[in-house]
Amino acid sequence: MGVKSVEMIDRLFWLGRYTERAYTTIRLYGQKFDSMIEEGSEGYDAFCHSLDIPNIYASAEDFRKRYPFGKDDPNSIYSNLLRAYDNAIELREEIGSETLAYIQLAVYELNKAAVSASPLIEFQSILDDILAFWGNVDDSIEDEHARNIIKIGKRVERVDLYGRLHMDRTSMVREVHRLTGRIARTGLHYREETIRRLNELISEENLNYPAIVEEVDRILEA
Repeated sequence: MGVKSVEMIDRLFWLGRYTERAYTTIRLYGQKFDSMIEEGSEGYDAFCHSLDIPNIYASAEDFRKRYPFGKDDPNSIYSNLLRAYDNAIELREEIGSETLAYIQLAVYELNKAAVSASPLIEFQSILDDILAFWGNVDDSIEDEHARNIIKIGKRVERVDLYGRLHMDRTSMVREVHRLTGRIARTGLHYREETIRRLNELISEENLNYPAIVEEVDRILEA
């Protein structure tokens, strides 16, 4: 891996997290788009509650515009995708221009969606761009440790989001096992107790989702 600064490691980790956060929230938003509009405030309030973000929206229409596209909303899809892009820009030499380009394309498609009459079409293009980004991480980044740090950021974020969303047991078990199987390869200092505890939690008959979220969010604590 060579000598990597703490800042570079942090950026690789959060590139993975923010990219996954944008991907999963776009999918969730797209799946619930019609029902949330029909249900009005109850629909988007439940959406915000599931992701543990404040409901700052004045109406269903306000939510429809600001949650995906709000540049001043720190919890918006736009803000999370832009954070991924900012990290990717700083890591251009580490990840390569082609890998970076897919994040740039995703931002471009999100800006198109903001003025589109049918934004779900652009949302699908964003998902495709992010999937292409992950494929390029595997194919184009020669540094194995850099790849693994990005991927562990992805896995941590997915376990976190799936815990908040109360995903089914099969999905939770799969993602915790993927996290467990990769984190030792990153060279990162992580809490082995957290890995042990996460595996205990997914083996329980009734999943304790808040405990899963709490544990995974402290996985890199000293």
